[in-house]
Amino acid sequence: MFSYKNIFLIMLSGVLIASCDKKDVDLAAINTFNVKADSTKSAEPSNDTAYYTLGSKTTFNFTGNPVGVTFYSGEVGHRYIYRNRTSAAGISQLNFTNALNTGTQANSLQVMLSFDFKGVVVGDTAATLANISAANWNDVTPANMATNATAVTNTVDLSSYAKSGKRAFIAFKYTAAAGSVQNKWTITNLSITNSLPDNTTYTLANLNAPTTSFSNYGVLAFSPGWIAYPVANTYNWAVTAGTSLVITGAATAAAATSNAEAWAIMGGIDLTKVTPDVGVPVKDITVTTSPYKYTYPAIGKYEAVFAATNLTVYTTDTVVRKLPVVIQ
Repeated sequence: MFSYKNIFLIMLSGVLIASCDKKDVDLAAINTFNVKADSTKSAEPSNDTAYYTLGSKTTFNFTGNPVGVTFYSGEVGHRYIYRNRTSAAGISQLNFTNALNTGTQANSLQVMLSFDFKGVVVGDTAATLANISAANWNDVTPANMATNATAVTNTVDLSSYAKSGKRAFIAFKYTAAAGSVQNKWTITNLSITNSLPDNTTYTLANLNAPTTSFSNYGVLAFSPGWIAYPVANTYNWAVTAGTSLVITGAATAAAATSNAEAWAIMGGIDLTKVTPDVGVPVKDITVTTSPYKYTYPAIGKYEAVFAATNLTVYTTDTVVRKLPVVIQ
């Protein structure tokens, strides 16, 4: 005699069987995914390298029907192997242009670096100034700073300070003495870069506001921004986002009645930082699989990668297909 318990067990078994079948279908859809280029001109049948002339479109044909497909062209900024890379050892440099517009006081501008600055305390100037004072600052001022209004471009090698996972704070410290015209300094064209052994160079920071992006090989990145605080006297740095840092002390000897000190500090940055490479989505759940066309911009050898993904309630499955491409 059938009981309600028997009926429930039968229904549950049916759901489990259906669920397993659905999961098998999902896995099959991704496991059958493959990519073939329309141009394989190698004399060796086992060589799947696709050859194209510069300016022609590459055509990649898909089989299978995964939920999503992401394309990595193999160009810098779009390499699959570096999709999760956020740091790399290289040559870290601070680059900037400076000009001494007025004044002749010596040693009035220093470039400083700290790893233990505790940062800005929002709404509490006294606490922020205490943090500036308490931090250990390394003087990395270049020897050939400007001596007049003629702009000088400097490059400071920071590689010996680079520590993966450690944030470095870069600052310009301005000091001025009482009794004579106090200097005016202008800082422009500032960037911090990380140059790698493969001849790629990544911009880590610049004068941008933290909400304004810049590009590393077509991939967006952001600078941490700048803040300015007067420590002694009221003269302070004028921060013009994306353009300059400018400070002007007392314009006359009569006005220079006391010493001045002010800091312009950039938000913390890992000097080994790089921008992760990204792919381009070429298929999602709303679009059926179709040939994908792409034009490479330069002669060279590339590894095109298509990462296919299926998302289910059980798991996320990914299959990667690689195809060598030669543009000649």
